[in-house]
Amino acid sequence: MSRLSHYLAQNQFCVLLEYLTSTQEILPVPQQLAGFPVCMTLADRVHSDTDLSPLDAANLYAKDIEKVLHFAGKGRDISDFENFLTAAKNSGQHNLLLLTGDKLKHHNFGEGQQPRTRYLESVNAVMAAKKQGGFLIGVAFNPFKYAEAEQDAQYFKLRKKLTAGADFIITQLGYDIAALQQVKSFLTEQHDAQKILACVMPLTLARAHFMVKHQVAGIVITTHMLKVLQEEKTLGLTEPVYQRCALQILLCQHLGFAGVHLSACHQAEEQLRLQRYIETYRALDFDACLSLWNDLWQVQTGKEFHPELRSYSSPISSAQILKYQHLSFIHDAFFESKMAKGVGRFIFKSHFWDQTPMAHALLKTEWVSKHAIVGCESCGQCRLGETLYICPETCPKGLANGPCGGTTLDRCEFGDRECIHSVKARLAKAVKQTEILKTELIPTVPLHIRDSSSWKNWFRDI
Repeated sequence: MSRLSHYLAQNQFCVLLEYLTSTQEILPVPQQLAGFPVCMTLADRVHSDTDLSPLDAANLYAKDIEKVLHFAGKGRDISDFENFLTAAKNSGQHNLLLLTGDKLKHHNFGEGQQPRTRYLESVNAVMAAKKQGGFLIGVAFNPFKYAEAEQDAQYFKLRKKLTAGADFIITQLGYDIAALQQVKSFLTEQHDAQKILACVMPLTLARAHFMVKHQVAGIVITTHMLKVLQEEKTLGLTEPVYQRCALQILLCQHLGFAGVHLSACHQAEEQLRLQRYIETYRALDFDACLSLWNDLWQVQTGKEFHPELRSYSSPISSAQILKYQHLSFIHDAFFESKMAKGVGRFIFKSHFWDQTPMAHALLKTEWVSKHAIVGCESCGQCRLGETLYICPETCPKGLANGPCGGTTLDRCEFGDRECIHSVKARLAKAVKQTEILKTELIPTVPLHIRDSSSWKNWFRDI
């Protein structure tokens, strides 16, 4: 059992101290912070797409330092992840945080001759790690969502991650205590035994401006927060940065979180300042900590951490519902019924369809019949029946099991469209199909079947 497993099993509040891998500099890793045991956690390609891998970075440090390796599915396939699992196990690493990942700096939409960039979903990575066994598996969750559909979609996907076998959860970085309370209550109400940790960071004005300027996916920095930080900067105040971080850590402990994932605090001087305030406030109860937190953030209404509400989406229309009902009827009649399966297996068992001219003709016929209606990209493993006939290939990352954490008020992280998973969440409510979005674990598409007919593959059970 890893030490992190022991901390979680014994309800011992712990700190996962994040280190970036953009350099090969060896930094000191404390054994504890204000009495909380510390594990080193190594981020995956945060600074750039070519950062040193967390596994290679872990090998630079002493083996007795407890480590958590991140793995982001940015531009990676399931085979890449399986190779990573083997290498991690051979290196004695057993603690993982599996992420879909923010968009690559050089994401390719597939224009010209370049293949389209796709992402390995965290749900599929969890399934693969669970199947191999021997790992403590963490996943990310973003509770800081303020449009109904995107919040629903996040919680639907969290259910899938837990069903797939996640052992613990780490929230996105955020400062809305009410949102952290909500997810903790959700897990309690669902009787989920998985532990949850909150991502926290000492938020300076410079860091806040950086995240706003670079539109860091999924992180909410409001104008009110910037105003407070600017006022403190003008007055030359630096201590509130660490006071707030200390209070957030203690608030999470009071709420029953298993620990925190501490970012941007790897310098010894920063850690000492933070530790001093944790020790100062440790004796305070939840209400006293929250009162100080609200004073430091100048909270009046509780909405200070909410983004300015803008509408990027429209209610589900009768045309969308009719389209779903029509496609559902066709799918059931031509693919799910006993007669359809019998006829289809008889037709496609012939090697006639494997001959190049016929394979190309079949693929073209399928594409023509589906592309204009649902955006088909000939993935070879049609998942429309599990995604309410909203094609996952129309997501820039190609995600089928649910959204990434990077949406903003239903808007895709790429900024040029509404998130298809928000549309799907609204449609699911309208047609009473939300359960499928919580429970159907959709496998990843193997590379070798892309650009082949999903009709043929369906009836051949490929």
